[in-house]
Amino acid sequence: MSGPDEETPNQRLARNVNELLGELRVAQAGVQILFGFLLTVVFTAQFREASGFEKAVHLAAVLLAVVSTALLSSPAAWHRILFRAGRRDDILRAGNRAVLAGLVCLAAAITATVSLIAKVVYGPIAMAVVGGLVGITFAGLWFVVPNFLSNHAKRDTRPSPVPPRDSAAAE
Repeated sequence: MSGPDEETPNQRLARNVNELLGELRVAQAGVQILFGFLLTVVFTAQFREASGFEKAVHLAAVLLAVVSTALLSSPAAWHRILFRAGRRDDILRAGNRAVLAGLVCLAAAITATVSLIAKVVYGPIAMAVVGGLVGITFAGLWFVVPNFLSNHAKRDTRPSPVPPRDSAAAE
């Protein structure tokens, strides 16, 4: 017997899609700030004097920010186009993949940008060290930690703080 606080599969899908779209708002703000910064750099005198390598790294960061923007905004567009057709499960499945790919591109764009700044200010060794540290930080916090937490939860043998919902436990 289901209680009043349990949700139907359709309600769960709707909640999950809304959560995905809410998470995108946070990531999108970071992409927009980075993209705006990257766009303004090319109009400075210092950029015109940059080496071909520095300009190539900058362009790579811009392109990564563009791809990240496209990937992170696509689930919202898909939702707008498909939600009335009852395609929330498709939106959620494809949207999750797009968001993960968008986050990878965002992390790469930020890493490239910070690496370029380190190179211009301190040189190529600083670029390699700072770029490596930034890349490791993103990979660790965004992908390794959730994987660790997921694996740790599967091995956790402590009793759940939430009591079971079957009728025998409710009596």
